[in-house]
Amino acid sequence: MTQPLRAQKILVTGPTSQVALPVVRALADPALGNEVWGLARFQKPEAREAVEKLGARTVAADLASGELAALPNDFDVVLHFAVVKSGDFDYDLSANAEGVGLLMSHLAAGSPPRAFVHCSSAGVYEAAGSTLLAETSPLGDNHRAMMPTYSLCKIAAEAVARTSARLFQIPTVIARFSVPYGDNGGWPWFHLMMMNGGVEIPVHPDRPNLFNPIHEDDYIAQIPRLLELASIPASIVNWGGPQSSIEDWCKILGELTGLEPKFRETTDTIGSVTLDLSHMHETVGEAKVGIREGLRRMVAARNPELLVD
Repeated sequence: MTQPLRAQKILVTGPTSQVALPVVRALADPALGNEVWGLARFQKPEAREAVEKLGARTVAADLASGELAALPNDFDVVLHFAVVKSGDFDYDLSANAEGVGLLMSHLAAGSPPRAFVHCSSAGVYEAAGSTLLAETSPLGDNHRAMMPTYSLCKIAAEAVARTSARLFQIPTVIARFSVPYGDNGGWPWFHLMMMNGGVEIPVHPDRPNLFNPIHEDDYIAQIPRLLELASIPASIVNWGGPQSSIEDWCKILGELTGLEPKFRETTDTIGSVTLDLSHMHETVGEAKVGIREGLRRMVAARNPELLVD
Protein backbone atom coordinates (compact mmCIF):
# COMPACT_ATOMS: atom_id res chain seq x y z
CA MET A 1 0.00 0.00 0.00
CA THR A 2 1.37 3.41 -0.99
CA GLN A 3 2.19 5.60 1.97
CA PRO A 4 0.93 9.20 2.10
CA LEU A 5 3.34 12.11 1.83
CA ARG A 6 4.98 12.93 5.16
CA ALA A 7 7.21 15.75 6.38
CA GLN A 8 7.15 17.45 2.98
CA LYS A 9 6.86 21.09 2.02
CA ILE A 10 4.05 21.04 -0.53
CA LEU A 11 2.57 23.69 -2.80
CA VAL A 12 -1.01 23.19 -4.00
CA THR A 13 -2.24 25.70 -6.55
CA GLY A 14 -5.97 26.27 -6.95
CA PRO A 15 -6.60 25.05 -3.38
CA THR A 16 -10.16 26.41 -3.19
CA SER A 17 -11.40 24.29 -6.09
CA GLN A 18 -13.71 21.29 -5.98
CA VAL A 19 -10.76 19.08 -6.92
CA ALA A 20 -7.92 20.50 -4.82
CA LEU A 21 -9.60 21.41 -1.54
CA PRO A 22 -9.89 17.73 -0.48
CA VAL A 23 -6.20 17.33 -1.40
CA VAL A 24 -5.26 20.20 0.91
CA ARG A 25 -7.39 18.71 3.68
CA ALA A 26 -5.69 15.33 3.38
CA LEU A 27 -2.11 16.61 3.09
CA ALA A 28 -2.48 19.16 5.89
CA ASP A 29 -3.43 16.47 8.40
CA PRO A 30 -1.20 17.28 11.41
CA ALA A 31 -0.34 13.60 11.82
CA LEU A 32 1.56 13.70 8.50
CA GLY A 33 3.83 16.59 9.46
CA ASN A 34 3.59 18.30 6.08
CA GLU A 35 3.93 22.03 5.51
CA VAL A 36 1.20 22.77 2.99
CA TRP A 37 0.91 26.03 1.07
CA GLY A 38 -2.01 27.10 -1.08
CA LEU A 39 -1.64 29.56 -3.97
CA ALA A 40 -4.69 31.21 -5.54
CA ARG A 41 -6.14 34.60 -6.35
CA PHE A 42 -8.37 34.26 -3.26
CA GLN A 43 -10.94 36.73 -4.52
CA LYS A 44 -13.30 35.65 -1.73
CA PRO A 45 -11.91 36.06 1.82
CA GLU A 46 -14.05 33.19 3.08
CA ALA A 47 -12.43 30.84 0.54
CA ARG A 48 -8.99 31.75 1.84
CA GLU A 49 -10.15 31.28 5.41
CA ALA A 50 -11.46 27.82 4.55
CA VAL A 51 -8.04 26.77 3.23
CA GLU A 52 -6.24 28.21 6.26
CA LYS A 53 -8.64 26.47 8.66
CA LEU A 54 -7.43 23.19 7.18
CA GLY A 55 -3.92 24.05 8.38
CA ALA A 56 -2.41 25.35 5.14
CA ARG A 57 -0.56 28.62 4.65
CA THR A 58 -1.81 30.79 1.81
CA VAL A 59 -0.35 33.18 -0.74
CA ALA A 60 -2.61 35.38 -2.88
CA ALA A 61 -1.27 35.75 -6.41
CA ASP A 62 -2.45 35.78 -10.00
CA LEU A 63 -0.31 33.46 -12.11
CA ALA A 64 -1.10 35.56 -15.16
CA SER A 65 0.88 38.44 -13.67
CA GLY A 66 3.90 36.38 -12.69
CA GLU A 67 4.27 38.42 -9.49
CA LEU A 68 5.28 35.59 -7.17
CA ALA A 69 7.73 37.30 -4.80
CA ALA A 70 5.60 36.36 -1.78
CA LEU A 71 5.75 32.66 -2.67
CA PRO A 72 8.62 30.54 -1.30
CA ASN A 73 10.65 28.62 -3.85
CA ASP A 74 11.91 25.73 -1.77
CA PHE A 75 9.08 23.24 -2.03
CA ASP A 76 9.67 19.51 -2.10
CA VAL A 77 6.73 18.85 -4.41
CA VAL A 78 4.20 20.94 -6.33
CA LEU A 79 0.63 19.94 -7.19
CA HIS A 80 -0.52 22.39 -9.85
CA PHE A 81 -4.33 22.22 -9.97
CA ALA A 82 -5.05 25.88 -10.71
CA VAL A 83 -7.16 26.62 -13.78
CA VAL A 84 -8.92 29.73 -15.06
CA LYS A 85 -12.09 29.46 -17.18
CA SER A 86 -13.15 33.07 -17.70
CA GLY A 87 -13.92 32.61 -21.40
CA ASP A 88 -11.49 35.39 -22.32
CA PHE A 89 -8.84 33.72 -24.50
CA ASP A 90 -6.14 36.30 -23.85
CA TYR A 91 -6.47 36.20 -20.08
CA ASP A 92 -7.02 32.44 -19.86
CA LEU A 93 -3.93 31.73 -21.96
CA SER A 94 -1.92 34.08 -19.74
CA ALA A 95 -3.15 32.48 -16.52
CA ASN A 96 -3.14 28.84 -17.61
CA ALA A 97 -0.29 28.55 -20.12
CA GLU A 98 2.07 31.42 -19.38
CA GLY A 99 1.23 30.99 -15.69
CA VAL A 100 2.70 27.50 -15.43
CA GLY A 101 5.93 28.68 -17.06
CA LEU A 102 6.18 31.69 -14.76
CA LEU A 103 5.56 29.47 -11.73
CA MET A 104 8.19 26.93 -12.76
CA SER A 105 10.67 29.72 -13.46
CA HIS A 106 10.10 31.09 -9.97
CA LEU A 107 10.61 27.65 -8.44
CA ALA A 108 13.79 27.08 -10.45
CA ALA A 109 15.31 30.27 -9.01
CA GLY A 110 15.36 28.68 -5.56
CA SER A 111 15.58 25.03 -4.60
CA PRO A 112 13.56 23.35 -7.35
CA PRO A 113 11.00 20.69 -6.36
CA ARG A 114 11.86 17.04 -6.81
CA ALA A 115 8.53 16.58 -8.60
CA PHE A 116 5.97 18.84 -10.27
CA VAL A 117 2.48 17.50 -11.05
CA HIS A 118 0.75 19.48 -13.77
CA CYS A 119 -2.94 18.59 -13.62
CA SER A 120 -4.22 18.67 -17.17
CA SER A 121 -7.48 17.23 -18.44
CA ALA A 122 -8.89 14.41 -20.52
CA GLY A 123 -10.62 17.32 -22.23
CA VAL A 124 -7.50 17.76 -24.37
CA TYR A 125 -8.51 14.73 -26.45
CA GLU A 126 -10.73 14.73 -29.50
CA ALA A 127 -14.03 13.10 -28.57
CA ALA A 128 -14.04 9.56 -29.95
CA GLY A 129 -17.09 7.70 -28.69
CA SER A 130 -16.21 4.33 -27.18
CA THR A 131 -12.68 4.30 -28.63
CA LEU A 132 -10.09 4.08 -25.86
CA LEU A 133 -7.79 7.08 -25.92
CA ALA A 134 -4.15 6.53 -24.99
CA GLU A 135 -1.66 9.23 -24.07
CA THR A 136 -0.60 9.38 -27.74
CA SER A 137 -4.14 9.80 -29.13
CA PRO A 138 -5.15 12.88 -31.16
CA LEU A 139 -5.87 16.09 -29.28
CA GLY A 140 -8.80 18.38 -30.00
CA ASP A 141 -10.91 21.35 -28.95
CA ASN A 142 -13.14 19.11 -26.88
CA HIS A 143 -14.90 21.46 -24.43
CA ARG A 144 -15.76 24.33 -26.81
CA ALA A 145 -19.51 23.89 -26.36
CA MET A 146 -19.40 24.35 -22.59
CA MET A 147 -16.13 26.20 -21.83
CA PRO A 148 -14.74 27.83 -24.99
CA THR A 149 -11.20 28.41 -23.73
CA TYR A 150 -10.77 25.25 -21.68
CA SER A 151 -9.35 22.57 -23.98
CA LEU A 152 -7.12 24.90 -25.98
CA CYS A 153 -5.70 26.44 -22.80
CA LYS A 154 -5.11 23.00 -21.31
CA ILE A 155 -3.21 21.92 -24.44
CA ALA A 156 -1.19 25.15 -24.42
CA ALA A 157 -0.42 24.72 -20.72
CA GLU A 158 0.85 21.19 -21.35
CA ALA A 159 3.24 22.52 -23.98
CA VAL A 160 4.55 25.19 -21.62
CA ALA A 161 4.95 22.65 -18.79
CA ARG A 162 6.90 20.34 -21.11
CA THR A 163 9.17 23.16 -22.24
CA SER A 164 9.69 24.45 -18.69
CA ALA A 165 10.54 21.00 -17.36
CA ARG A 166 13.44 20.88 -19.83
CA LEU A 167 14.49 24.51 -19.49
CA PHE A 168 14.48 24.56 -15.69
CA GLN A 169 15.32 20.89 -15.10
CA ILE A 170 12.24 20.25 -12.98
CA PRO A 171 10.96 16.64 -13.06
CA THR A 172 7.36 16.91 -14.26
CA VAL A 173 4.37 14.67 -14.84
CA ILE A 174 1.34 15.81 -16.83
CA ALA A 175 -1.78 14.05 -15.58
CA ARG A 176 -4.79 14.10 -17.90
CA PHE A 177 -7.64 14.03 -15.41
CA SER A 178 -11.03 12.64 -16.34
CA VAL A 179 -14.09 13.39 -14.13
CA PRO A 180 -13.13 13.95 -10.48
CA TYR A 181 -16.00 13.84 -8.00
CA GLY A 182 -16.69 13.14 -4.34
CA ASP A 183 -17.95 14.70 -1.13
CA ASN A 184 -16.85 18.08 -2.47
CA GLY A 185 -19.01 17.81 -5.60
CA GLY A 186 -18.12 17.36 -9.24
CA TRP A 187 -19.88 16.92 -12.56
CA PRO A 188 -22.20 14.15 -11.27
CA TRP A 189 -23.31 16.48 -8.48
CA PHE A 190 -24.24 19.15 -11.04
CA HIS A 191 -26.32 16.50 -12.79
CA LEU A 192 -27.98 15.68 -9.46
CA MET A 193 -28.88 19.35 -9.03
CA MET A 194 -30.34 19.39 -12.55
CA MET A 195 -32.38 16.30 -11.75
CA ASN A 196 -33.62 17.88 -8.55
CA GLY A 197 -34.66 20.98 -10.49
CA GLY A 198 -36.35 19.06 -13.30
CA VAL A 199 -33.78 20.37 -15.81
CA GLU A 200 -32.89 18.31 -18.87
CA ILE A 201 -29.31 17.00 -18.93
CA PRO A 202 -27.56 17.47 -22.28
CA VAL A 203 -26.01 14.34 -23.77
CA HIS A 204 -24.30 13.82 -27.10
CA PRO A 205 -26.28 11.76 -29.66
CA ASP A 206 -23.33 9.35 -29.91
CA ARG A 207 -24.48 7.44 -26.86
CA PRO A 208 -23.69 6.33 -24.25
CA ASN A 209 -21.69 9.39 -23.12
CA LEU A 210 -18.61 7.65 -21.70
CA PHE A 211 -16.02 9.01 -19.26
CA ASN A 212 -13.82 7.79 -16.39
CA PRO A 213 -15.09 9.31 -13.13
CA ILE A 214 -12.66 9.03 -10.22
CA HIS A 215 -13.53 9.56 -6.56
CA GLU A 216 -11.53 12.03 -4.45
CA ASP A 217 -10.39 9.22 -2.12
CA ASP A 218 -8.69 7.54 -5.06
CA TYR A 219 -7.01 10.54 -6.62
CA ILE A 220 -5.70 11.68 -3.23
CA ALA A 221 -4.32 8.22 -2.48
CA GLN A 222 -2.63 8.08 -5.90
CA ILE A 223 -0.70 11.34 -5.59
CA PRO A 224 2.48 9.78 -4.11
CA ARG A 225 2.75 7.28 -6.98
CA LEU A 226 1.92 10.00 -9.48
CA LEU A 227 4.86 12.04 -8.17
CA GLU A 228 7.14 9.09 -8.88
CA LEU A 229 6.37 9.47 -12.60
CA ALA A 230 7.83 13.00 -12.73
CA SER A 231 10.72 13.14 -15.17
CA ILE A 232 12.73 15.25 -17.60
CA PRO A 233 11.40 15.42 -20.31
CA ALA A 234 7.95 15.49 -18.73
CA SER A 235 5.92 12.28 -18.70
CA ILE A 236 2.22 12.07 -19.50
CA VAL A 237 -0.36 9.79 -17.90
CA ASN A 238 -4.13 9.41 -18.21
CA TRP A 239 -5.80 9.72 -14.80
CA GLY A 240 -9.26 8.34 -14.13
CA GLY A 241 -11.44 5.61 -12.70
CA PRO A 242 -13.53 2.78 -14.16
CA GLN A 243 -15.49 3.65 -17.28
CA SER A 244 -18.99 4.96 -16.71
CA SER A 245 -21.43 7.15 -18.59
CA ILE A 246 -23.55 10.18 -17.85
CA GLU A 247 -26.56 7.96 -18.45
CA ASP A 248 -25.30 5.34 -15.98
CA TRP A 249 -24.38 7.67 -13.15
CA CYS A 250 -27.64 9.61 -13.52
CA LYS A 251 -29.53 6.32 -13.36
CA ILE A 252 -27.70 5.47 -10.12
CA LEU A 253 -28.42 8.93 -8.74
CA GLY A 254 -32.08 8.35 -9.61
CA GLU A 255 -32.10 5.04 -7.74
CA LEU A 256 -30.50 6.70 -4.70
CA THR A 257 -32.84 9.67 -4.61
CA GLY A 258 -36.04 8.76 -6.43
CA LEU A 259 -35.39 11.59 -8.89
CA GLU A 260 -35.82 10.90 -12.58
CA PRO A 261 -33.11 12.08 -14.99
CA LYS A 262 -34.33 13.73 -18.18
CA PHE A 263 -31.92 13.78 -21.11
CA ARG A 264 -31.74 16.07 -24.11
CA GLU A 265 -29.69 14.94 -27.09
CA THR A 266 -27.57 17.69 -28.64
CA THR A 267 -24.27 18.03 -30.46
CA ASP A 268 -23.73 21.24 -28.52
CA THR A 269 -22.13 19.43 -25.58
CA ILE A 270 -19.05 17.40 -24.68
CA GLY A 271 -18.70 14.10 -26.50
CA SER A 272 -17.35 10.88 -25.00
CA VAL A 273 -13.73 10.79 -23.90
CA THR A 274 -12.94 7.23 -22.84
CA LEU A 275 -9.44 6.79 -21.49
CA ASP A 276 -7.04 3.92 -21.99
CA LEU A 277 -5.79 3.59 -18.41
CA SER A 278 -3.19 0.87 -19.04
CA HIS A 279 -0.23 3.13 -18.26
CA MET A 280 -1.89 4.48 -15.13
CA HIS A 281 -2.75 1.02 -13.84
CA GLU A 282 0.82 -0.18 -14.38
CA THR A 283 2.47 2.79 -12.69
CA VAL A 284 0.01 4.55 -10.37
CA GLY A 285 -2.53 1.83 -9.62
CA GLU A 286 -6.25 1.37 -10.08
CA ALA A 287 -9.10 3.31 -8.54
CA LYS A 288 -10.84 1.41 -5.75
CA VAL A 289 -14.05 3.36 -5.04
CA GLY A 290 -16.92 2.03 -7.16
CA ILE A 291 -19.23 4.51 -8.86
CA ARG A 292 -22.33 3.55 -6.84
CA GLU A 293 -20.47 3.77 -3.54
CA GLY A 294 -18.86 7.06 -4.52
CA LEU A 295 -22.14 8.61 -5.64
CA ARG A 296 -23.96 7.49 -2.51
CA ARG A 297 -21.26 9.08 -0.38
CA MET A 298 -21.44 12.27 -2.45
CA VAL A 299 -25.19 12.59 -1.98
CA ALA A 300 -24.93 11.75 1.73
CA ALA A 301 -22.30 14.45 2.20
CA ARG A 302 -23.93 17.20 0.15
CA ASN A 303 -27.67 16.48 -0.03
CA PRO A 304 -28.58 13.85 2.56
CA GLU A 305 -32.20 14.98 2.43
CA LEU A 306 -32.45 13.55 -1.09
CA LEU A 307 -31.43 10.00 -0.20
CA VAL A 308 -34.21 7.44 -0.30
CA ASP A 309 -32.13 4.28 -0.82
